[in-house]
Formats: sequence, structure tokens, C-alpha cells
Amino acid sequence: MTDTNIPKYLSPNDRINIAQIGFGRIAEGHDLPLTIRHEDVRVVAVADVDIKRANDGKQWIETWYRKNRGESQVEIGVFQDYRELLNDKSIDAVIISTPDHWHAQPAIEAALAGKDVYLQKPASLTIREGRQMSNAFHRTGRIFQIGAQQRSLDPWPQFHRAVELVRNGRIGEITHVEVGLMIDPAGDIEPEMPVPENLDYEMWLGSTPYVYYTEKRVHPQDSYDRPGWMRCEQFGAGMITGWGAHHIDTAQWGMDSEYTGPVEIEGKAEFPTTGLWDVHGHFHVRAKYASGVIMDIADSFPNGIRFIGSEGWIFVSRGEEAVTASDPGFQERKTIALEAGDPKILKSVIGPDEIHIDKSPEQHRNWLDSIRSRKPPIAPVEIAHRSCSFCLLSQIAMKLPKKLHWNPNAERFINDDEANKMLSRPQRFPYGTDYVEY
Repeated sequence: MTDTNIPKYLSPNDRINIAQIGFGRIAEGHDLPLTIRHEDVRVVAVADVDIKRANDGKQWIETWYRKNRGESQVEIGVFQDYRELLNDKSIDAVIISTPDHWHAQPAIEAALAGKDVYLQKPASLTIREGRQMSNAFHRTGRIFQIGAQQRSLDPWPQFHRAVELVRNGRIGEITHVEVGLMIDPAGDIEPEMPVPENLDYEMWLGSTPYVYYTEKRVHPQDSYDRPGWMRCEQFGAGMITGWGAHHIDTAQWGMDSEYTGPVEIEGKAEFPTTGLWDVHGHFHVRAKYASGVIMDIADSFPNGIRFIGSEGWIFVSRGEEAVTASDPGFQERKTIALEAGDPKILKSVIGPDEIHIDKSPEQHRNWLDSIRSRKPPIAPVEIAHRSCSFCLLSQIAMKLPKKLHWNPNAERFINDDEANKMLSRPQRFPYGTDYVEY
């Protein structure tokens, strides 16, 4: 994709000054490349609790401007504490590509500092954090976009097509949805190691409990391979939020239930009993909506979303593609991008008086356009929160061997104190959304 249809803003005052918070695998290979290429932005700073990575980010940005813009002198701010970056009033917006337990807090603080935000999924570590974040953006009026690339035409237009067909009744009335996700393998016990001098490990742990440092708990020191924290429940929920944030979001998009959630949910899962990595393994979750639609989510289904209606079905996935080659199951991925029980469904034309889903060219470009227009992007904060909430409800259901009854309006379980305690986690002062000063 090129910038041929995007205005070239010649004056520096017309450009959106953007800072990158967190320079890791996703920032380096996805978020920065898809943002910096646009003529109407300027990436001006980078922050990371690992100062080595922050300096790598500075070098990456400088090299990009030298090779692609012919600039020999580039000034990039470098920070180990992102809060210092947020104090810079010349910065208009930030991209947050941090571990899951460091999503909601910097997003809220950025909104309070007057910055627009692009946040990598999932939206939050807990449902309480997600609600706090959504409220903060509605209060401040800042633009928020979640990294839900399946909502944009680039790189996967098949999701928009599937949703439009489903929403226009091409498979009749939806009765059932199947969501297939991958899982992470368990790991070994890892020894305690000295904390690298370049890493502020205390801040990296953030609101979560103190545990000893070992490299596979954090991120590789000599590469940008997939980090180990993604398989630790202390910092995330595993693939139920990792890929679930994408596929469950698409499922709710197709069901026209983006601003609500299920009313019943139950699940089961295998969890490792030894080793450092302890997120769920094989699992199956079943949820029911007020409409009567049943959604099953499991690793036994093909990776993707199958909408089943009274008159047929549609299956959609990324096909052979993924964001990164280090995603679990990348080499084994052989699913079809878009198919239907009756192939004629896929050739159906959406009429002028039918439902037309807004089109987004690419997720980062859509965010930039929203910053300029001040109109909501394709994946705003409440949709991000609701998709993530379903993922986190699924994890809670995996932990509790009973059917749970959920009130999506109150965002509470009905008559279940045990489950409601899992909507939040204790936060280790001074880190955490509960300690943000409004």
C-alpha cells in the first residue's frame, strides 16, 4: 500500500507528531512500519523500560528516515519512563505496543495528557481496567484505536466481506458461531538470573506481584523473537486474548453485538502444573447471548470464525497469513480465507438499501484519519473493551467449573462473589490504573 491517495502535508505544522511506547517485536515489525510510512506523520520519540530497546528504536527510526526520506540528521527523543514522554506537549499521539499488563494504564495516562492513542490488543489485563480505560477516553474525547486489523481491508478484506454478508442475512438468522484459536505449549522451570542493567525490571513488572527475573519471563535480550511473558498468566491470559481479541471481535462484529456480551458462559481448560509458562492449553468455552445465539470457542476448531445460520454458513480466517512468523501454528496454518456452505453466497451483491459496513483502508491509517477528522475510528475504545471482556470472561470460565451468569450492562456476574472477584486483580503500588490521578 502506498500514500498516493493521501495528501502530502508539506508544512511540519501539518504533521501528526507520534511517539512509540514499547519497542519490541510488534512495534518493530508492525506498528512502526505501518505508521511511519505516511507523509502526514512524524515519529519523534520512543520509550521502553529496557533502555537498550529504546535505543534500538531510535536507531530504527533514524535509519528509516535516512533510507526513505533522505534525511541525514534526525532527532529522536529516547525515554526509559514513558511518563516523561507524555509530558512533552509537542507529541500529539502515541502508539502503545507494550506487554498486556502495561496496556490500560499508559493508555489512560496518555488520554489525560491530551494524546490520541493506538493500542495493541488486548485492551486490558482485567475487565475492571478496561472499563476504567473506556471511561477515560469518553471523558477526555481523545481518539482511541485498538489493533484489530481484521476490521480493516488491508491486509485481510475477507473479514469485512464476511461480516457484511452475515449482517445482511445471507445465511439467514444466526444461531451458532464457532471460533477456533491456537494454544501455547507449556515450558520448563527457568532459573533466577541477574536483572540486566539496561532493564528497569521493577517498572516492567508494574502492577503485578514481584517475581524473580529470568529472561524467558520477559523478552529476549539479543533478539526480537516472541517474548516469554505472553505465556505467563501474571501478564496476560494466553491465546484466549492473544488471538481471541481478533476472532471474538470479528464474531461480535458479525453478530451486531459489539457493545454487549454473553449472558451465560461456561468452560473447561487444561493448565500446566509445572514450569514457568502457565497459560491455558487445550480448552473449550461455550457462551449464550440474550438473543439465544450460542458461541463455542475452542482450539479444536479450525483457526477462524464460522457463522452458522438458519440458511447456511460462512467461514472466515486469515488463510495462510499471520502478523508474524513467530505466531504459534504459523507453519501449520492451512485454513481457507473465506468459504461458505453454498459458494453462491460469496458472490452475493449487497444492495444500496442494505447494511453497508464502514470501510477502513488499514488500521493505522484509519487511526490517523480519525485524529484529523475527530470522528471515531473503525475499532474505538468501547468496542475494544467489550471484545477483550469476552476474552477475559472466557478465561474466568476456564477457571471456575460452573455455568456463570453475566450481566453485560452492569458488567458483573449475577449472584456470584467468587467470579466477581476475578474481574480485577490487586495492583502493586505505585503502578496500576487504580493509582492514576485524574
